[in-house]
Amino acid sequence: MAVSLGRRVSSRKDLLRSKKVNRHGAFQLGWDHGYWYGQCESVLKRTERVFEVRPIHVLFVATGKGFPYSPLDEAISSTLRKMVSQLTVTDTTQNVSELAKQIRPDIVIVLDGLQFDIVHADEMRRAGIRTAIWFTDDPYYTDITGTLAPHYDYVFTLEKTCVELYRQLGCPRVHYLPLGAHPVEFRPRNPKLSQRHDVCFVGSAYVNRLAFFDQITRYLSTKDTLISGIWWERLKDFDLIASKVELGRWMGPAETADIYNGAKIVINMHRAHDDETFNNNSAAITAISPNPRTFEISACATLQLTDIRSDLPSFYTPDVDIVTYSSPQEMVDKIEYYLNHEAERREIAMRGLYRTMNEHTYERRLDEMFAILFPGPLLPL
Repeated sequence: MAVSLGRRVSSRKDLLRSKKVNRHGAFQLGWDHGYWYGQCESVLKRTERVFEVRPIHVLFVATGKGFPYSPLDEAISSTLRKMVSQLTVTDTTQNVSELAKQIRPDIVIVLDGLQFDIVHADEMRRAGIRTAIWFTDDPYYTDITGTLAPHYDYVFTLEKTCVELYRQLGCPRVHYLPLGAHPVEFRPRNPKLSQRHDVCFVGSAYVNRLAFFDQITRYLSTKDTLISGIWWERLKDFDLIASKVELGRWMGPAETADIYNGAKIVINMHRAHDDETFNNNSAAITAISPNPRTFEISACATLQLTDIRSDLPSFYTPDVDIVTYSSPQEMVDKIEYYLNHEAERREIAMRGLYRTMNEHTYERRLDEMFAILFPGPLLPL
């Protein structure tokens, strides 16, 4: 009986001690997050900018392709709504040319346009209505976009190497304009505890990504890792990491932002320009520009570990506001380093947040587009 009582007393002490430790851990986690969130709010305040409303009527033609393009449609349309005096929104499934002739907008902006009948683009130009297209997936579908671009007055592309392609095809006004971050969705958040991880990657398992992750699967299986996307069951050692993979799941922007916010390190890996499985890029035009995910990750004030694209330094400074890798071993080494250097990790992430909100939001991108489409001083409303 004495031994049993002693064990019960000891168990109660252990339980109380465990609760005390858990309370202390929760307090520390809450304090750390509060301090971090305060820093983020300071950055957001310093990067606030009021854009003048332009006295123009824009007809915006959304992709109409559904998810995962619908969040991009919404990001662009909601941003436009704040920046122009009149906005009409339609999509590529509608009779756009007839609508345009009825309302006579100052500019028609077509997003993506891969499923938009160029008959409408030609009809609008014949009616004297200016048109612009913003390609969102260059250079992966240049076999298609190359046939579309000459039908528009202005061509905007998120890939720098495609500017010369479209000029060679006879397009006189071609401009480099990457996508960006939509701060309404991608911004510092307070994710659930279940959404917090050391390392995460969100995206599809294209061939180049599979080959790379095959070399680091064993390492990632030893970490608090989350991988979300389709086709990851094709990993050679999938069984090792299966419990850390959410297969076949498409997340909306808010949930994706929560996952980014909850991770200490978010991996970014671009698609390959020469992937014959999915691409329509027979000219093998290389890709040197950062993908939209680059801006969305950094908008969440988390450390981004990205593969290198040669035009990345035009947007972020490596090892200052973003971190790069060029091999599986370098990725592993840098994950280890930054998981064990918390202060440095947070400083880089915070600088990435500042750079993104200051330079790489959709408001900034559309302001740049309008400066091209409507040069000169703004006229009063």
